[in-house]
Amino acid sequence: MESGWGSGAARADGALGSKRAKEGSKTRSRRRWRKSKTKASRLTHSMDLRTMTQSLVTLAEDNMAFFSSQGPGETARRLSGVFAGVREQALGLEPALCRLLSVAHLFDLDAETPANGYRSLVHTARCCLAHLLHKSRYVASNRRSIFFRTSHNLAELEAYLAALTQLRALAYYAQHLLAANQPGGLFFDGDEGLIAEFLREYVTLHKGCFYGRCLGFQFTPAIRPFLQTISIGLVSFGEHYKRNETGLGVAASSLFTSGRFAIDPELRGTEFERIIQNLDVHFWKAFWNITEIEVLSSLANMTSATVRVSRLLSLPPEAFEMPLTADPKLTVTISPPLAHSGPGPVLVRLISYDLREGQDSESLSSLVKSEGPRSLELRPRPQQAPRSQSLVVHIHGGGFVAQTSKSHEPYLKSWAQELGVPILSIDYSLAPEAPFPRALEECFYAYCWAVKHCALLGSTGERICLAGDSAGGNLCFTVSLRAAAYGVRVPDGIMAAYPATMLQSTSSPSRLLSLMDPLLPLSVLTKCVSAYAGGETEEHSDSDQKALGMMGLVRRDTALLFRDLRVGASSWLHSFLDLSGHKSHTSSVPTAESMRRSVSEAALAQPEGPLGTDSLKSLTLHDLSLRGSSETSNTPELSVSAETLGPSTPSDVNFLVGPDDAPEAAKAQEELSTKDRGCGVRSSFPEGFHPRRSSQGTTRMPFCSSPIVKNPFMSPLLASDSMLQSLPPVHIVACALDPMLDDSVMFARRLRGLGKPVTLRVVEDLPHGFLSLATLCRETRQAAAQCVECIRLILAQPAPPAAPPV
Repeated sequence: MESGWGSGAARADGALGSKRAKEGSKTRSRRRWRKSKTKASRLTHSMDLRTMTQSLVTLAEDNMAFFSSQGPGETARRLSGVFAGVREQALGLEPALCRLLSVAHLFDLDAETPANGYRSLVHTARCCLAHLLHKSRYVASNRRSIFFRTSHNLAELEAYLAALTQLRALAYYAQHLLAANQPGGLFFDGDEGLIAEFLREYVTLHKGCFYGRCLGFQFTPAIRPFLQTISIGLVSFGEHYKRNETGLGVAASSLFTSGRFAIDPELRGTEFERIIQNLDVHFWKAFWNITEIEVLSSLANMTSATVRVSRLLSLPPEAFEMPLTADPKLTVTISPPLAHSGPGPVLVRLISYDLREGQDSESLSSLVKSEGPRSLELRPRPQQAPRSQSLVVHIHGGGFVAQTSKSHEPYLKSWAQELGVPILSIDYSLAPEAPFPRALEECFYAYCWAVKHCALLGSTGERICLAGDSAGGNLCFTVSLRAAAYGVRVPDGIMAAYPATMLQSTSSPSRLLSLMDPLLPLSVLTKCVSAYAGGETEEHSDSDQKALGMMGLVRRDTALLFRDLRVGASSWLHSFLDLSGHKSHTSSVPTAESMRRSVSEAALAQPEGPLGTDSLKSLTLHDLSLRGSSETSNTPELSVSAETLGPSTPSDVNFLVGPDDAPEAAKAQEELSTKDRGCGVRSSFPEGFHPRRSSQGTTRMPFCSSPIVKNPFMSPLLASDSMLQSLPPVHIVACALDPMLDDSVMFARRLRGLGKPVTLRVVEDLPHGFLSLATLCRETRQAAAQCVECIRLILAQPAPPAAPPV
């Protein structure tokens, strides 16, 4: 009995040991595979472009010869054809990339910041070549194995070959930009007809290959599963949106109907391309706001830092006085937002890790707006923390059309904990219902209110930082310009994460990356900009209108009605501005105006003459009269204080490189072939090369040509030198693979050329919007930490000495 038990136990132990040995062997095998893959990846990245191309061509020829000898089978023929295509595209792409790389350094901010769209495009192409090189090696090593998954490897090779073909087209487009632009310019500065031709040609390229198996290949591997989840959710959500189904039910049912998109990457890529080209801005507004559904926002807040204060406040639309920085005895009137919908409250969210003095006052409690059961109520605490010396005013991103402070609350709570300062996040009104300049008016009003009432927010206001991401970064710059124009206190510094500084319909090397970016496709960018500019001009077919349902038609007809009213009002306003620009300087503004001007008029305004001391007392907005036109070269200049409220000469916007680099840049452009310098966009391609075109039909893309996009309060990159001189120190954190990268590089270069303090930090291998992904992986946490470090630098700097009395 004992013997039997002992032998059975021995057998069990042996079986268990054998099982553990097998598991250990599998674990060791996986580790070896990961180690070899990491080693191969490092080796690939250490290769120069020419060596990588030659290695890929050699492997492609070897695999091509092998599969050609395998008989007339369809699979062998396709594999042979794939490797033949890889060889052709790699050989054609390498010279174009080398040409771009040879001049890319001319467009950097400085030697310590090697970043611009040309570098990003070359890096992205290298990533695709590296993946094909790794896959070609794998095929060469395993093609004779009985475990070789022929269909899987064939599908992946075909997908990356399509991506390589499109990247080659982008490289030729980049060469065209290099030839057409002025030396050192990253943005296409040709005539508007040529720009429109370029963009229309560009959007016809096939994009689906970048949204299937190749999704996110250019980003860090930790990001790719998230992007895959987002893409699957997007195409599933799109199916419900076509039936005018929105809300929590859509989000839940999308989870159950997304299986076919998860198992069929090609289907997902095709549907993704259809959605980004054909669905309107209302779809993106609904999709981007999914995170604000109560269930999802609660889950996000469970994983974020716990703060003592998180309260939504409603600022009443009441005018108040602000002292002028030049002479605090004089004041200027800050009017409530007026554009488009008249006076209305502005919502802001106060976030503080500690309960500080003033944050539980009756004055602040009277402004609290209930958020339902989620609202955090303050609990009595024996001791309050003293007021912080600093305050952060935050403006969220979302393409001007979506999201609120609630979407950005998780990382704002972390900021409040790490910085130890109160944060006020502004919930501005969103386009297309509230186009420019409503958001600017509300952000400026909330900023001025925060400066005046910082004691209620738990701060003494000694140091104030403006911080924002994407569209919020744009508004940070324009709010500062507006503060300088009014002569009130500007923030002590700006931290802008991947900001949009150029909203004009144009192209740049980094904007070419929007062809493959799952978060910022070009068609989505143009729809957001068009909505913000008030020029939503999309036409919808009958089938689309039927899919919207009755409520959708009512919403769209209402939007079109308001669009027509806005366009008519805008035309009248521009006519009035053009006429008033020709008035003599002796003409006076009527003292009794029946209608107060809104900030939309002030955004185009310039003082016509010096104002006396009496007129500065209780200065109102109508005192900021108009001068100049909407042309970029004659951008109106706005005063920064009472001492400069006088006529000045507008300065031309300068996008050129410095005098030391200009000859080298000009010489590099002269070396381009005559073919590259042709006006025809299609002439950028060499004979015999034909990129893949989209199968989704004509893209409805609203290229916004309204003069309003050239307004410096909408596109701060187009501001005059004197306007940019009024900005405080600027810290920009950009992404190397972001279609908006060139916005940051060119804006930093302009500030650097003016001698303004500016820093540019560029994070690698992360997508636009990494702040909302801060908890996703180590790379996003490190990038978010750089933003916090920039804010800390602003808040730590000593306050400038007070100006001596005059």
